[in-house]
Amino acid sequence: MLDQRRRTVLKRGTAVASLGLSTAGCLDSLAGSGDLETLSVAYVPIYPNMHHYVMTEERLYDDVSADVTPERFASGPDVVKAFAGDEIDVAFFGVTPAMVLVDRGKAAGVLTVNSCEGFRVMGTSAFATLYDDHGRDAFSRFESREGRKPRIGAAPDGSVPDAVLRYWIERDLDLGELESVASKSTVPPARTPQAMASGDLDATMIQEPYATAIGDGDDDFQSVAWSGDVFPDHPVTVMFAQERVLEATDLSRELVAAHLEATEFIRENPEMAAEHASTVIGSGTSDERAAAAMESKAANFYSDPHRIADPTERIARYVADVGNTDAVVSNEELFHFDAYDAVRE
Repeated sequence: MLDQRRRTVLKRGTAVASLGLSTAGCLDSLAGSGDLETLSVAYVPIYPNMHHYVMTEERLYDDVSADVTPERFASGPDVVKAFAGDEIDVAFFGVTPAMVLVDRGKAAGVLTVNSCEGFRVMGTSAFATLYDDHGRDAFSRFESREGRKPRIGAAPDGSVPDAVLRYWIERDLDLGELESVASKSTVPPARTPQAMASGDLDATMIQEPYATAIGDGDDDFQSVAWSGDVFPDHPVTVMFAQERVLEATDLSRELVAAHLEATEFIRENPEMAAEHASTVIGSGTSDERAAAAMESKAANFYSDPHRIADPTERIARYVADVGNTDAVVSNEELFHFDAYDAVRE
């Protein structure tokens, strides 16, 4: 049944008339099927890239006309460097690195979103209790009691978790600039559970499965907030493609169709999807932890790029404010909606 549905989607997508391409660095409206015989797909082994793991293990890439070669990278910056150097064709990574590349003149575009609303604020029981009891005043009460600002861990300035953390404090709680009420530490996600356990942090804006790992059976740590309540529909990772892929109309639509099938699979078979994630990610993510994380509100997986258009504009302003981009990257520069719209017709 899954194969039949997938091929129906592909047939429907490729039968639609060619549409113009609008993306950064493209001076003309382009159409046509293009011709790419091979396709390199880059990913960092993190939970929000769930679609790639399902597309790999369920062989959804087999329905893509090019010969797909997955390429694993150790970190986001490594992927960004490879993408900037034209070493890879498609990348699964955060929406903010995509903005940085477009701002620097890279001709590429977002084909789909992978994950939305994908963070939880986890805190020590002391900080979490203050927040439960006093809301936005928890920060000032913590500082009065401890003689210091709460220490909050997140990824580097301009990253998606950093942007959402700033949005929570500056817009949702209306507390002014982040640094005025908290001391932010840059901590890699995989090291955050250890940093929390060792007492180096009072709270963190963290993705799954690390949020689940922090709170798993330990009363010393609790969930403080979910990013979906703070910043509805905010994106985390996207499928980002080079201009040469976007110009290859049939190929870009095949990728979108396979991605849509992965979304369906994740929703209908969450435990199997979690196993696929742990299989590809490897050490540090067991089947049990990956499955437990699928029950989290922060495990939100989608394909529709239109869903994230408005929140992406707001994130773009934060990325520009911290100096990661020279200007606010517009949706017109960042997104390539044509392939998704054609497949969905």
